[in-house]
Amino acid sequence: MDFDFVLRQATIFDGSGRAPFISDVGLSGERIVAVGDLAAVSGKTELSAKGLWLFPGLIDVHTHSDAFLLLEPWCPSKLLQGVTTEIGGQCGGSAAPRLNGARLPSDWEAQTYPVRPGREATGPNWDTVSDYRACFDAVRPATNFILFAGHNTLRKGVMGDAPRAATEVETAEMVRRLEAALDEGAWGVSTGLVYHPGVHSRPEEVLALVSACARRGGMYATHMRSEGDGLLEAIDEVLDLTRKTGVRTQISHLKTSGRANWPKLPAVLERIECARAQGWQIHSDRYPYLSAGTDLDIVLPEWASAGGNAVILRNLEDAQARARIVAELNASGRDPETVMIGGTWSAQTRQWSGKTLSQIMRETGLSFGAAIVQVLRADQSRTGAFFFGMCQENLETILRQPWVMPGSDASLRAPWGVLGRDWPHPRAYGTHPRFFRMLTERLNVSPEAAIRRMTGLPADVFGISKRGYIRVGWFADIVLVDPMLWRDVAEYNAPHRFAEGVQTVFVNGSPVVMGGQLNPSAVRRGRFLERT
Repeated sequence: MDFDFVLRQATIFDGSGRAPFISDVGLSGERIVAVGDLAAVSGKTELSAKGLWLFPGLIDVHTHSDAFLLLEPWCPSKLLQGVTTEIGGQCGGSAAPRLNGARLPSDWEAQTYPVRPGREATGPNWDTVSDYRACFDAVRPATNFILFAGHNTLRKGVMGDAPRAATEVETAEMVRRLEAALDEGAWGVSTGLVYHPGVHSRPEEVLALVSACARRGGMYATHMRSEGDGLLEAIDEVLDLTRKTGVRTQISHLKTSGRANWPKLPAVLERIECARAQGWQIHSDRYPYLSAGTDLDIVLPEWASAGGNAVILRNLEDAQARARIVAELNASGRDPETVMIGGTWSAQTRQWSGKTLSQIMRETGLSFGAAIVQVLRADQSRTGAFFFGMCQENLETILRQPWVMPGSDASLRAPWGVLGRDWPHPRAYGTHPRFFRMLTERLNVSPEAAIRRMTGLPADVFGISKRGYIRVGWFADIVLVDPMLWRDVAEYNAPHRFAEGVQTVFVNGSPVVMGGQLNPSAVRRGRFLERT
């Protein structure tokens, strides 16, 4: 009997955390069909894996690739790290359901998408989760995808960008739409409680949504209300919600932002460990970098941004409001050396990508507030930024926790096409090899335990069926790496650089990476995954 592929003499890390072993692996169709001595069996294609590590496809548990999967279905920045499954719809902002014309993040809204029958290819052309799935299936990306329904997206579909608490009727409508999204394949609900309009939500609004999610067996992923000054209060809110609903909870990119908040980490971990010891299912993710990445307009005063992008633009163009913004930013005490410009959208601002506000201030002679306002005005408030407010010691302490998994907090990228015009955080290209190296080289975690945190653990935590392990009968999401070469090389001043060392990647049995490069002759078999 011939298999489609036989991988010979690989050093196998099977995702369980047990010690590696040397063996052959046979693949047929979408599945792993044999693990063991296959000397008596041939493959239509045979690959020597001697000296290479073989492990399950990596699971990126926190991403924002929802819309970009439809634009660059080869997912190069992910595949060349070894990622075969992404979990998107995070931080309260999902591509779907975008009902009543709910506005999506500007970098998604600005793109042109493949035409759907009966719809124009100008901007996002889907509404429900079912619509989005139809777009996904038509494009068929190379990686698998899991979608959370974003609270902010749901809220915009019901009450726009209204900067106020939801009424009981509005909350009930959000719940109804969430239940429909879950029935159509969403994995759970996510919140981004520092972003508009979710920042205006009251705890009872979030409780209603999470309760509905828990009743249907879904998960809750949260970018908490604060990762800085209000960190302990935000943790308490999350844990209280978990106890009230019994929901499985994923705390997004656990961190302590701002020097004054670095000492709070022991109390944060104590609270989480106590809840876990009581039996609550609480996990977290983290990227192995010291800067966060989000929109630059998050630094604006609350009054200047309440109501969404239209309000921001109006205030930026009004001379009196603009002067007030500049004055308040200058008085904020924020260190301009800790803010770096990322993706920009105009010829005027493109020169500043990869530069700190300190550098821009020296070049232009502008104050901190005036420099930010100038950038935001030129980019129509679509500028990305990196914020350096974390410390190495806390990062390493967080990564030591056995319940913390790697999440890039990044969309997929490519150095070419529409996605190559952006200036992403280096985590888009380097999170996973960097996570592995930090655990094994700095924190004395064994390779098998580190790989488990990237494969089997997320599969168990999120309930991803028949993935995350090397087992006969399971889906053939498989990665072969050269352990001596597997590393990240993307940098803040050169972000579009692929990770090195990944030799071969199979997704559902299709060899989408061969010889360290994308394999365009392969069939893309990525799937929109559903809860089982």
